[in-house]
Amino acid sequence: MTAEHFSKLERMYLSANVNTQLFDTTTVHITQGKAEIGLTVVAKYFHALGAMHGSVYFKLLDDAAFFAVNSVVEDAFVLTKSFEIHFKRPVTDGQILAKGELLIEDNGSYTAKSELLNEAGKVVGYGQGIFVKSKVKLSPEIGYK
Repeated sequence: MTAEHFSKLERMYLSANVNTQLFDTTTVHITQGKAEIGLTVVAKYFHALGAMHGSVYFKLLDDAAFFAVNSVVEDAFVLTKSFEIHFKRPVTDGQILAKGELLIEDNGSYTAKSELLNEAGKVVGYGQGIFVKSKVKLSPEIGYK
């Protein structure tokens, strides 16, 4: 895998509508078998009790694991087949960082894990999933440029 591949994945991720329009403070850094997704916590991500909604935990954990996998797949977009998350503590402010890591590559199926850390470095959630290659080629048409 090359630095160019990682950079193209980063640009693709940051240019997605969900990140430009909703998660507009998103950061990403991808290396071989690893990915980090950062986000500034703001009130638009809160549920009624004033803490970050679980859907944001899921997005960040899934994205970090997903891009850890896609870092080793250069010809196709991968898909999440399944992903399980666990919540440890609420988040109400600051910066959060999801760290994803590829664990296993087995006959076209990839297992990756991720953890979500608050600004103090404490784990606020974690997850693990299975990913597979799609039939969609990585191309400029999907932002891979």
